[in-house]
Amino acid sequence: MFKALVVERNDEGKTRASVKDLDLSDLPEAEVTVAVDYSTVNYKDGLCIGPGAGLVRNYPHVPGIDFAGTIETSSDDRYKAGDKVVLTGWRVGEAHWGGYAQKARVKADWLVPLPDGLTTRQAMAVGTAGLTAMLSVMALEDHGLEPGHGPVLVTGAAGGVGSVATAILAHLGYEVAAVTGRPETADYLISLGASRIVPREELTEVTRKPLEGETWAGCVDAVAGAMLGRVLKQMKYGTSVAAVGLAGGASIEGALITPFILRGVNLLGIDSVMQPYASRLRAWNRIARDLPMDKLEAMVLPATMSDLPRLGAEILKGQVRGRVVVDLNA
Repeated sequence: MFKALVVERNDEGKTRASVKDLDLSDLPEAEVTVAVDYSTVNYKDGLCIGPGAGLVRNYPHVPGIDFAGTIETSSDDRYKAGDKVVLTGWRVGEAHWGGYAQKARVKADWLVPLPDGLTTRQAMAVGTAGLTAMLSVMALEDHGLEPGHGPVLVTGAAGGVGSVATAILAHLGYEVAAVTGRPETADYLISLGASRIVPREELTEVTRKPLEGETWAGCVDAVAGAMLGRVLKQMKYGTSVAAVGLAGGASIEGALITPFILRGVNLLGIDSVMQPYASRLRAWNRIARDLPMDKLEAMVLPATMSDLPRLGAEILKGQVRGRVVVDLNA
């Protein structure tokens, strides 16, 4: 028997999450069984713990889109008992039972070996948010970004992706301008390495100007909406924006084609869910090398399985700062 956070839905369509005892026979069929050490809390987790939002196909359901732990059994030659592994994405925790349990059974293709130098706890302090942040930094670098080119903007900087992106960029020598709508997070962002705090309201007004002054050498954008529309007009010639989220809406308000055809600006879409194995491995190895662990620890809010229903509701309201690390065995 092992413990898991199980979400059930009643005949009226209402969901309820609670900690329950399960048996190994309850797990879905797959090649690898993992003893889970840690998981984390993302926006999608909040949806799956709560209303589901169309992400969950069947109930009862075990959420948790990330986890790290130790392999117990494997019918795939790539992994053996005792190997440390990380899982993010692949719709685990949505369409497939996820990491909010002391045991998980998943496809071998979905796993990545834990890089040398990282613990399973640190891997979940990184999680999907941190992986997405590193994929964004890699994409910007692949399109020419280098230290010394000018300030790099990070929107939604106090959130999970933004926090890790700020720490990585600062560690690599970039000048980071962090955008936040919560003034009380300024000291936190400066501690991560931000050299400038940009109030959110400076970038949320929709304008019809075709271009604005060239300001940013790169951008990791977790907001979209009106903010992305403004940021695109302020990018320097030939620079790029890595788009990772849509907290401000699924459209790009006030956007025109002019930044793309007059300044050669690139809009780079970043997806971590279906990212190929080689790219995941490259990103995790870069995380182990380029994410300062002291800064990572400063982002962490520790939690247990019983905290998950509350944290799921809070992250949907934008009330979670940094990274939640859930100890499944506490």
